[in-house]
Amino acid sequence: MFNVQLSFTNTTIFQFSSSFMAQHHLQLAATSSHGWLRATPSDAHSETSADKRWDSLAFNPVKTDYIYVMKSCKDGSFSNGGLRQYGNIEISPSAAVLNYGQGIIENLKAYKNKNGSIILFRVEENGLRMRVGADRMCMPAPTIEQFVEAVTSTVSANERWVPPSNKGFLHVQPLLMGNGPVLSLIPAPEFIFLIYVTPVRNYFEGGLKPINVVVENDIHRATLGGVGNIKAIGNYAGIMKAQAKAKANGFSDVLYLDSIHNRYLEEFSTANVFIVKDNTISTPVLGRTILPGITRKSIIEIAHRQGFKGISVV
Repeated sequence: MFNVQLSFTNTTIFQFSSSFMAQHHLQLAATSSHGWLRATPSDAHSETSADKRWDSLAFNPVKTDYIYVMKSCKDGSFSNGGLRQYGNIEISPSAAVLNYGQGIIENLKAYKNKNGSIILFRVEENGLRMRVGADRMCMPAPTIEQFVEAVTSTVSANERWVPPSNKGFLHVQPLLMGNGPVLSLIPAPEFIFLIYVTPVRNYFEGGLKPINVVVENDIHRATLGGVGNIKAIGNYAGIMKAQAKAKANGFSDVLYLDSIHNRYLEEFSTANVFIVKDNTISTPVLGRTILPGITRKSIIEIAHRQGFKGISVV
């Protein structure tokens, strides 16, 4: 095993200071006359102060204050995005995302450190991955700069929902989907970029503790030529059966095998896999069936920078 210290020179860790928060609150108030609504404490989930809810957090959606919405233009670019009060959105029954699954997601976390600052990690990497996925799904996507600005704006607008450092984190969920109506199997004529956030506890109930997993032999997460290497929304519905079976039998997650030989490890339901044995770290090589995880990339970079020699990408 090895010990590392998180240290990156070519990435961005966003920290929100109190002055940044105050500035964004003023901007939110100023934009209310243009259609964006200012949420009040009474709009919060169950009309209860979020400060009293940290101990009862689960990994379930909670109604927060704001979402971010931005629509595509005819030329495929995105503009005029902004914050609006949390609520449902309208979508056509014939939308491409509903009928043909033309959509992708991202997910990242906002943490509050011990001094109260809110931290986002490598947001630009999520923006880049969304653009790669969008190209595969015949969709335009926001620029990386637009993505980062949208995420930081949404998090700062919902700052009161970021749990203390030892209570959980703010789950940030960007979505890109074809909301324009289609009947034929063609790309949607219009796309919407949306971000919502929700406070959650750790994904696994035990927190940072070992978990029990099961290797799945019948259901495969991805196949060659498919979309297993991007975050297409359809990737996750297909493994719900395996996930439900595993949890019913007392396992926390499922580890999937390759679809050709049914013997080589690929990844978990929502995470990459690393194996540590005899002081060597091994992880499956990226390909057309494995998602290029940002945590995966970070672990490899950290290990190299710490002088760890036994890194095997197999």
